[in-house]
Amino acid sequence: MEQYTDFAMVYDKFMDETPYEKWCENVVNELQNYDIKDGLVLELGCGTGSMTELMAAKGYDMIGIDCAQEMLNIAYDKKEKSGYDILYLNQDMREFELYGTVRAVISVCDSVNYLLMDEDLIECFKLVNNYLDPKGIFFFDFNTVYKYKEVIGDTVIAENREDCSFIWENFFDVEENINEYDLTIFAKHESGLFEKFEETHFQRGYTLEEMKHFIEAAGMKFLKAYDADTLGEVTPVSERVYCVAQEISK
Repeated sequence: MEQYTDFAMVYDKFMDETPYEKWCENVVNELQNYDIKDGLVLELGCGTGSMTELMAAKGYDMIGIDCAQEMLNIAYDKKEKSGYDILYLNQDMREFELYGTVRAVISVCDSVNYLLMDEDLIECFKLVNNYLDPKGIFFFDFNTVYKYKEVIGDTVIAENREDCSFIWENFFDVEENINEYDLTIFAKHESGLFEKFEETHFQRGYTLEEMKHFIEAAGMKFLKAYDADTLGEVTPVSERVYCVAQEISK
């Protein structure tokens, strides 16, 4: 079953407490540490464009890539309202193509966890390396094995709103480190009736050591990693981790 099709229509409603502004400030601070204060920046797994819009507001020329056209349709609507000159591309992170290089590539909200095989990560990271300017920066986050196994694995999360609700059932495979979550969505139409949708998503948990390996296998230099929640060092109970890598081949 395709991911983020029906869920796209209610995605922003259920993500309204996501700290995109905080994430954006952190990303911008990191890019500025490497003197990237403007220019072309690519966001992988941009979804409905919430982060892309914030980065555009900071003065970056944004490109957003996502494989879910339904999510991009919402991003286009935001673009029309804001007026930002953002280029959105409906492409797979493992096969994306650009017209030229960019100063930085970013990916937040655990987008890379949707890549389930080692070779998927390496292929994606090789493309990132290929499209980065010399010494360009790759900033991304990922959910850890600990988060899926100990925090959300084999749990049921439900939320009820006036015009929509969802049930999120998690099933964690400890051998493959893959978390399956089955979404049941009830969305209210203008008629007042609710329609039921179902989607199944898969994400794989990774360790920092694995990410370091993928970065280096793609030809980039690993610069640093830190806990995305505390902004301190990565610990065995870190749930989301920020990674910063750099292009070094050109």
